[in-house]
Amino acid sequence: MEKTKTTISRRRIYRIKCQGFTGYSDEEISQLAFANRFPVIICLIMLGVGVALANIPLLSALLVVSVLSIVLPYHVFDYVYNHWLRFKMGKPKLAPRPNQLKFACFLAAAWTAINIYLFASGQTTAGYISGAIMFCVPLLVATIDLCIPSMIYNFLFRIKIQ
Repeated sequence: MEKTKTTISRRRIYRIKCQGFTGYSDEEISQLAFANRFPVIICLIMLGVGVALANIPLLSALLVVSVLSIVLPYHVFDYVYNHWLRFKMGKPKLAPRPNQLKFACFLAAAWTAINIYLFASGQTTAGYISGAIMFCVPLLVATIDLCIPSMIYNFLFRIKIQ
């Protein structure tokens, strides 16, 4: 039996491939697993604090990050990873974000805008509930690499992952 250098499970590799990273070997995906989670973790922290404090400026900053991440080839926080953190960690550069993750950023932007509206209009209970539900989506990506928006994108555009 051939020994591989893969350091993450096959299930995690499949979930990362579902996020659009299909042109990579299992070893390459293993090397990029943290880089893929890094921007999600930062956004998750911003979202958690923003919702917990009903902080409209922080949620607005998250909205800007989400919109810029749709427009730019990389997620905003990928630039931090690619130009600084990867050198400290000795890891390879993360490639531009695939369409699945652009779609996830679009949904995040829309949902963040709804939360901002709910808090700004005094509907704090609805804002907390919506924010708590929204928090669960990137939490799955940050912990087990499961990206529900990517799954929706793949279903809508009939993309098969192997």
